[in-house]
Amino acid sequence: MEALRAGVVGTGFVGRIHVRSARLAGARLVGVAGSSAEKGRAAAEELGAERGFASGEELVEADGIDVVHICTPNHLHEPLALRALAAGKHVVLEKPVALDGAGAGRVGGAAGETGRVVTVPFAYRFHPMIREARARVAGGELGRLHLLHGSYQQDWLLTPEDVNWRVDSAVGGASRAFADIGSHWCDLVEFVSGHRITRLLARTVTAVPERAAVASAESFSAPAEGGGERRPVDTEDAAFVLFETDAGGFGSMHVSQISAGRKNRLWFELDGEHASVVFDQEHPETLWLGRRERAEILERDAAYLAPDAARLTLLPAGHAQGYADCFDLFVADTYAAIGGEAPEGLPFIGDGVRAARITDAVLASAGTGAWTDVTA
Repeated sequence: MEALRAGVVGTGFVGRIHVRSARLAGARLVGVAGSSAEKGRAAAEELGAERGFASGEELVEADGIDVVHICTPNHLHEPLALRALAAGKHVVLEKPVALDGAGAGRVGGAAGETGRVVTVPFAYRFHPMIREARARVAGGELGRLHLLHGSYQQDWLLTPEDVNWRVDSAVGGASRAFADIGSHWCDLVEFVSGHRITRLLARTVTAVPERAAVASAESFSAPAEGGGERRPVDTEDAAFVLFETDAGGFGSMHVSQISAGRKNRLWFELDGEHASVVFDQEHPETLWLGRRERAEILERDAAYLAPDAARLTLLPAGHAQGYADCFDLFVADTYAAIGGEAPEGLPFIGDGVRAARITDAVLASAGTGAWTDVTA
């Protein structure tokens, strides 16, 4: 099979991760596009792309590109994805895939009509120990699941000086913390447990009501210099959610971008009738497995893992795998799907649509204070 010809829209932290993973998966980097023609040219030179495009719109509609990676601020995801699909491209689309569930549904509908592969980087699915937890749940080792709970905490927006484009609802969307990181938690817990959240009760918190007025274009920014103008914040810093599932499970979770000292702690526990399992993304090489008579730490070692977990094991036990490895595996499986294969556990556009609809339900519940159904 000839190398896929890839184009990447967005040249910040996330875009560069996509470039790296595309190359490792064997793609030819035909072009990149930034927020201006000048930035596109500079990024192409720096990243070794064949061409710097003047705009994302130009890149997604260009001839000679098979797959487009869309890594822009959120408000551009839907329009660029629709343009790319109309031009016959496969798409790797950052989440949230649109600013709301309706927009996400439009992207999902276009993907179905064109028959193109559209995947969403819920890359934490590609930790081998996530697949091990999933296999143990599916195999009945935990028994019927009663409780699903956990959190996703960061601290990069802790102070009023911490700001970037995600804070602006016109660019990032009406939800910030939940859409950005709560979507990862919900996707991962549903993926591992086999449960689907059906109704929820949510509360959102904006603990920092004003932030520096000048936002960085980067995905994650350093604090702005002190002083200067402030602007009101209309997106949440944290969210708290109670939920029920279609399989009779009950759960709770919270997400925060203002938890000092927490850099990227995605943590969950699933409690079943026979055993419990815990995963912590900051310590991804192990699982905690609890039973009434004992608890144990399961280490990543391909010789003792379920086949799907062993498939994702790149390094011998004791040689840590991390986020970048997950992303590499995600992109490699996306490209395999474009080639006609059916890799296990690959997150497609339907998973992105589901995340957007859960976010809609969280915002609706937080607005009314009432239990809210999640649209199927």
